Amino acid sequence: MLTVGYEWLSIAMFGVFFLMLLTGYPVSLSFAATAILFVAIGVPLGAMKFAVLGTLPSRWFDTMSNFTLLAIPFFIYLGAILEKSGLAEELLETVGILLGPLKGGMALAVVIVGTILAATTGVVAATIIAMGMITLPVMLKLGYNKKLATGVISASGTLAQMIPPSLVLVLLSDQLGVSVGDLFAGALIPGLMLSGSYAAYCVGIAYLRPGIAPAMPLEMRQITGRALARKVAKAIVPPIVLIFSVLGSIFFGIATPTEAGAVGAAGAVLLAGLNKRLNRKLLSEAASSTARSTALVIMILFCSTFFSLVFDQLGGRKFMTEILTNLPGGLIGFLIVANLVVFVLGIPLEFTEINFLVMPLLVPAARALGLEGEMMVWFGIVMAVNLQTAFISPPVGFSLFYLQSAAPKEVSTADIHLGAIPFVVIQVIVLLLVIIFPDTVTWLVRVAAK
Repeated sequence: MLTVGYEWLSIAMFGVFFLMLLTGYPVSLSFAATAILFVAIGVPLGAMKFAVLGTLPSRWFDTMSNFTLLAIPFFIYLGAILEKSGLAEELLETVGILLGPLKGGMALAVVIVGTILAATTGVVAATIIAMGMITLPVMLKLGYNKKLATGVISASGTLAQMIPPSLVLVLLSDQLGVSVGDLFAGALIPGLMLSGSYAAYCVGIAYLRPGIAPAMPLEMRQITGRALARKVAKAIVPPIVLIFSVLGSIFFGIATPTEAGAVGAAGAVLLAGLNKRLNRKLLSEAASSTARSTALVIMILFCSTFFSLVFDQLGGRKFMTEILTNLPGGLIGFLIVANLVVFVLGIPLEFTEINFLVMPLLVPAARALGLEGEMMVWFGIVMAVNLQTAFISPPVGFSLFYLQSAAPKEVSTADIHLGAIPFVVIQVIVLLLVIIFPDTVTWLVRVAAK
């Protein structure tokens, strides 16, 4: 039984956790070390019982028994195959040639390919680095403004956090207690709103400010009609078919997200084979990349479960729920605070840490304020859009550092950070639209349920 009056220990847990992160300690170990420290403090004070730790194995077993989480390695493997086989690069080159005659055509190609890759991989880092290495040198050679070029790559690559099959949504479904299929359906329209807004901005600014995003010269896109048709059929059509196979099977109830992920991974291997790029090295590298990423997520999940157990025993969850549900303005006040917290924490923290650290505090309060069913899906999508905004926000948004690692020397850190600002503004506008008009999320959820 919890001893009343020790809630301050749970607040101190968060402080210690963040201090450990600031020292550069790994996130998973920060969760575990903080939990161990406060067990050592809480048990002697009578704030919690040591025997409660005996429930940890059953919690971990329940987590590993969650069939939905199997979708994570499948989608990561799908993305790794497309990236390492060069299929993503060929897709980007082909779309670039098709849109080359337009002012801002290469920027528009980045948005379109970022959307396609987001709908096939769900992995942000790989998408941004790949597009940065492939398109940024070409855009600079064409005379693109450095800020526009880097901004559109950072923003478009981060669409992998929003557009299904997003790993963010898979992890959120576990915390929200809603199906992954509903979250995928709910995220589709807001995700397309984001990519459509990026595209409109790139084309608009290219025509409003001549010279900022010039068209591709004829000599760079000389290719016969028949050869171009073959290139389109080879590079663009198969990924589109793969997207509809994966997402369509989920939306229409033919397959679970995990089953669809397995089909997508097999489809990516088949595409690599048909393009004569399938070999032992490719499979080995993709498997190794998938294993590392999946192990990282699971390690954070296990350690955050330990952290959450101790936090709950110290009265932290109940204390935070009472605070959040009694904010001025009721649901509106809660949404304002929740968005501010997620945005601020989303700048220095990865989405996995946010998911396991903050969502367990917000979800009980959201339920207490009446958010259930499709409205809980809406709340999850609001948080996902917010996280994506934080991911590209200067000065420490993760997407900016991913791009910096792949950018040529002539592109400065200032170029990358300043280039992201217009896209952050676009993100905030879309976030407000999703909050004000919940049907942008819930309409497709209802349609998919019929």
